[in-house]
Amino acid sequence: MKDFASYEGKGKQKKTADDWMREAKAVAGQYDGKSEGDMMKEIFSRAMEGKRNGTLTNEQIDAFYKQFAPMLDGVKRKKLQKLVEQLKKT
Repeated sequence: MKDFASYEGKGKQKKTADDWMREAKAVAGQYDGKSEGDMMKEIFSRAMEGKRNGTLTNEQIDAFYKQFAPMLDGVKRKKLQKLVEQLKKT
């Protein structure tokens, strides 16, 4: 998968929160051994593309955060929360 648009495909239903969770885990796996910053930039970039092409909603972003945040420590959870806030503003 190169971007959210190619993953979604034309005429398919919007992704669920579970779909976004699988996507985030796949991205995380690709960045094993890379910096946290690189991984966050990639997730943000892909999410922005999803927002632009209409395949990612604020509700899906919230659902993703609710599922993913409990797996993070406090510092990383705050970083993810800031990322979510930035995505929802766009």
